[in-house]
Formats: sequence, structure tokens, C-alpha cells
Amino acid sequence: MIACSQANDPMKPVPAHRPKLQWSLCLGVSVLLMAWREGASAGDWPQFLGPNRDGVCSEPLRFEAGIEPSSLWSREVGAGFAGPVVVGDRVLLHHRRGGQEVLEAWKAQDGTSLWTLSHPATYRDDFGFDDGPRAVPTVADGRVFALGANGQLSGASLADGAPLWSVDTGKRLGAAKGFFGFACSPLVHRDLVLVALGGRPGAGIAAFEVGTGQLRWKSGDHEAGYASPVLSQFWGATQAVFLTRDGLRVMDPDTGATRCEYPWRSRQHASVNATTPLVMGEQVFLSASYGTGAILLDLRSRTPSKVWSSDEALSCHYASVVLHEGMLFGFHGRQEQGTELRCVEAQTGKVRWTKDGLGAGSVLIAGGQLLILTERGEWLAAEAKATGYKELARTQVLGSGTRAYPAIANGRWFGRDPRKLVALALQPRSAAAVKSNVP
Repeated sequence: MIACSQANDPMKPVPAHRPKLQWSLCLGVSVLLMAWREGASAGDWPQFLGPNRDGVCSEPLRFEAGIEPSSLWSREVGAGFAGPVVVGDRVLLHHRRGGQEVLEAWKAQDGTSLWTLSHPATYRDDFGFDDGPRAVPTVADGRVFALGANGQLSGASLADGAPLWSVDTGKRLGAAKGFFGFACSPLVHRDLVLVALGGRPGAGIAAFEVGTGQLRWKSGDHEAGYASPVLSQFWGATQAVFLTRDGLRVMDPDTGATRCEYPWRSRQHASVNATTPLVMGEQVFLSASYGTGAILLDLRSRTPSKVWSSDEALSCHYASVVLHEGMLFGFHGRQEQGTELRCVEAQTGKVRWTKDGLGAGSVLIAGGQLLILTERGEWLAAEAKATGYKELARTQVLGSGTRAYPAIANGRWFGRDPRKLVALALQPRSAAAVKSNVP
């Protein structure tokens, strides 16, 4: 077990125009980071929702009717809603064991433990749901970045888990845990790690240097929701797209300057904006629950304009939405009141079909098909078509209370519930062979 050490004065703001020599001494360079984001590490799942943070797996996986995945291995894990990430030969998970938040790495092929890195865990869920981490770690250029439920942001070595730096954002930036703790999956841009913290004053969103944890910039007073940001191209440059508790915020990731905003939150105090923004060309799709609903915004100018909005189309509580062939797929409705899987026309908001009975869950796209993980721990494959819901396979792989997003990498599927992490092989095999444990 490795205890995390804090770099000297990591919260002192530094200029955005640091000398090139200083940056070259860091462990990573922007060229490698851009190569990672462009998919040079094919087959990896290095961050929340995959390589492009859109829930799409580029591997040529296809399932026919009656085909199910086969089990590879499983490991007991601690509490948390943070899902796994996979880079190269290792799978990583941020979870809680007793009084420690643990970042742990295993061999992807057989589940052999490689290393653990622990921090004291102080978070307590006011509603009694779960005291573990919520935010999926992010891996970039040989480093792992994790945000704990109590707001502890840290960087570590991917190779051996050696701590690089750690920042208590609550103490240093006035960031509060909100209703359900810190849940923003760190976003890496060049030499910066961006997180939505809801800090006060002026630290709604902050950026830290990847190598040292030094504060580069802080910006705005937006409260933090539970959504994670994405990078995209708007107006000829890379922008960071956030859905905070207050709404959309598009920012210059290098400086923190706000490019545009659009308010989108419930009038209720108990609002929860948890769905990751989905960028479609020059448009952004947002969705929220608590009477807010979905909206498609056009960002061709720096003043967002509404294409359509509706609380009856695809209002998501905590899960994100995927796009395939012009159709949005996601879970509509409040988790505790009952949800429906839906297919919705992206450009119009028209509901093409609805599937009842699955409960809440998450949706990914792989091989042009839907891979669904329900809160009951069921794994499903279905067609991603506008003509109707067609289920191809269904099997129980995890227990109840499954809320973390899974990861898909190199022909394997990784998912976790509150008690265990499992690895599945996605080679097609008949359901009969799987149930009889035939290789």
C-alpha cells in the first residue's frame, strides 16, 4: 500500500505561458496526448465513456441472437460508483475499502493484482447510498488521475502506482460535496487536468498541471453537478464542454475563459445534472431530470440557439446518452420512479421507440449495437436501430445496485457492482455453451 504525498505548494497559481523547457521536463508531452486522443492506442478505454468520451467502442464486435459473453475472472472490490478504465495490459478501478479510497490496478487478462494506492477516505453519503468514489479515473501519458468522493484530486504513475501529487480541493478551493459527493471524471487537455468542483469563490471549474498538481487556473462560480466534461472543436479551436449544476459552459481549456453559456437546470433545489454533454458536430445535446428535460443546442455562433427541447423525449437522471446513425439511445425518467430505454431522433426529439421493464442502466455502442448494463446487473446486447427494440442476448453478470459504467477494451468487457469487478470475453459463443461452461 502506497501513501500519497503532496507536492510543495501545489495550489499556487502559475502562468498559462510556462517556459517550454519546464514543460519538457514533465513526464508527458502534448504530442503524445494528442496522439492518445486521436486513437493511437487502439483498443484502450482510458477514461469515462471511452477514448472519445462518447460511449462508442470502435472494436468490430457483433452479437447474434442467442450469443452471450463468457466469464474470465472476478475480484472482490469495495464501495463506489466509479467504473473501470483499461490501458494496455491493465484495468484500473477507484473504490473504497474501509477508511481508505483505493486506486487499484490488475492485469486485464487474468485479474492479477499489480498495485494499490490509498488515500484516507472521509466522505459520508448524507442519504446512505454509498461512501465510495463516484468519478471514473482518467489515464493519459503514463499517469492516472482520480477524484475522490471527498474532493481529493491526485495523480499517480500508471506503471507502479507511485504517487505524483495530491490536492484537497475542498480545503484549498472551497469545493463542497453537494448532495452526493464529487463525481466529475478528470479531463486531460495537453498538460492540464480539468475538473468541475463548484469551489468558492471563482473556482467552479479548475485546471491543474498534470505533472505537479499546481493550479493553473480557476474560473466561474457554477456549482458542480455530477456530469463529466468533454473536449470538442468549436469556432476553429479545442473547447472544454461542461454541464454544471447551472447548465452548459463552454470554455477555453488552456485559460479557463468562458466562450459561451446556456442555463439548463431544474427550478428545484434538489437538481441533479449528471448526463455527460454529447457533441454532434456543431451541436450539443444536454439532458437532465427533475422536470428539466432534454435540449439540443446549435453552437455555430457563440450564442447557443435551441434546435428543440422536451421533457417528454429523453430526460436522463444519472446515465448518459449515445448517438448512432442519427439516433439517440438512453434511459428516460427518474431512477427511483421507473425508467424506459428509448430511441430518439437526434435532430427532432421524436421518440422512435420505448422499451419498458429494464429498469435504470447504462448504454454503450459497440459494433453498431447497443451494449446495456442494467442496475440489476444484467448484461444485454440489442440492435441500435430506429425501427424498434430487438434484443439479441441477456445474461446476469453482476448484482443489484450496479450504477457504474463498464469499459470495453481488446475484446473484453469490464464492469462492477458494489461488491465485485468482473471481466468478460466478448468472443461470440452460444448461450448453451456459456451456461454449461464449455470453452
